[in-house]
Amino acid sequence: MKNSEMSRSSPFKMRLVHLDLKGAPPKVSYLSEVFPLFHALGANGLLLEYEDMFPYEGHLRLLRAKHAYSPPEIKEILHLATLNELEVIPLVQTFGHMEFVLKHEALAHLREVALFPNTLNPHEAESLALVGAMISQVMELHPGARWLHVGCDEVYYLGEGEASRRWLQQEHNTKARLCLSHIKAVACHVLARHPATRPLVWDDMLRAIPEDQLSASGVPQLVEPVLWDYGADLDIHGKALLMEKYRKCGFLRLWAASAFKGATGASQALTPIEHHLRNNMQWLQVAARGPADMLQGIVLTGWQRDFAPFEKYDHFSVLCELLPVGIPSLAVCLQSLLHGGFAEDVKAKVENFLGISNLEITDFTSEGAGSFPGSDILALVTHVGLHLRSSVDTLLERDRYVTGWFSPYHRRRKLIHPVMVQHIQPQALSLLARWSTLVQELEAALHRVFYPDTVEEWLEENVQPSLRRLQGLLQDLREAASPRPLAAQDP
Repeated sequence: MKNSEMSRSSPFKMRLVHLDLKGAPPKVSYLSEVFPLFHALGANGLLLEYEDMFPYEGHLRLLRAKHAYSPPEIKEILHLATLNELEVIPLVQTFGHMEFVLKHEALAHLREVALFPNTLNPHEAESLALVGAMISQVMELHPGARWLHVGCDEVYYLGEGEASRRWLQQEHNTKARLCLSHIKAVACHVLARHPATRPLVWDDMLRAIPEDQLSASGVPQLVEPVLWDYGADLDIHGKALLMEKYRKCGFLRLWAASAFKGATGASQALTPIEHHLRNNMQWLQVAARGPADMLQGIVLTGWQRDFAPFEKYDHFSVLCELLPVGIPSLAVCLQSLLHGGFAEDVKAKVENFLGISNLEITDFTSEGAGSFPGSDILALVTHVGLHLRSSVDTLLERDRYVTGWFSPYHRRRKLIHPVMVQHIQPQALSLLARWSTLVQELEAALHRVFYPDTVEEWLEENVQPSLRRLQGLLQDLREAASPRPLAAQDP
């Protein structure tokens, strides 16, 4: 069944895979491998959140990450997307989550609150000029884009800056009005220069604003909200009511946003597929109850730097699940959205797409390494995630020779019975050798997909702490076992 035929049976005409490039951005060569899989699984679009991976020029060049894509690479990504019938929607943050911009000293004066780089000061003319310049450069490399996502979510500390405090003291001024005025200014900027491009916004800042205020703001005629919720227990009735509220306010189109990875813990290394399957299935129920024909599509988000309890993500947080690790979850979620559930026949389709003989969604023990692009990384990361720390803990904290004869007390004083070295050292050396060999294999696999800084960060966070504990044990053993001069005797 072709994507166009499947689209007719799905309530979501557009099914976008979100690539969060603020952490662990894949090399273009890897994208060339996974885009055909995205298409085969039922995706027909991409939401590209470039952040500092976009090749900003001129006075914005300081925003670039070390390994930012070049303009030819951006064009190659768009070409690959076109070849695989994936419509690209670029995402540019323009209000909240501006850390990658406002962390720079040269732009820090545009923060809403001087101490925090999260939020842009909406009162400064330079703020709109800044986001306007960012939008112009992104759109120049995305000619003909039908949508541009301008973010506008989680605008923390809005109203707490000095200019905002003075503004809010004036009659009839509220944080909601301040928020809407900036969203409107950004949307008008986009539409004035790119009339065929419709701005999208995350919806969370709009949810609590009264209907009459939303309607009177003019914002519903300018943007399309993306309703996001990544939980496994959605308030389905509440979401349907929210969609109806937006319809009454004058919004013509709405989008949904689920998650296929990166929404279950800041340091999550393995993807809990069952959680994401439930999340996406509940969005199907929301779609069935919401206003007919308003839903344009769904974004399956794949956050790479994960969210705190009340945040979607953070530029400064650690890496969570890498893209290859999340692909089985993406496959399950996309196919379930297309077919209305995860019955045995759908499970079989997913297993066939991934080359996995038995896909487990309730734990991380699927049979077969898989044959999809990056499946070697999934297998190695899974082995590390399930066994590295526990194997080191077992030796250091539960082995009777280590706990009984080479405790922290003994290690600090370099005391050990020589016979105990023969019990402990071979075990530790063997364990270190086994993990070192596997980590070398993992490091090589990661380098094929990711840039060096990502490989270094992931290994430093997920592998090196355990290896250093083993190496520390062996170093202490060597020092304790070394002959030492006898203490001087009193005459």
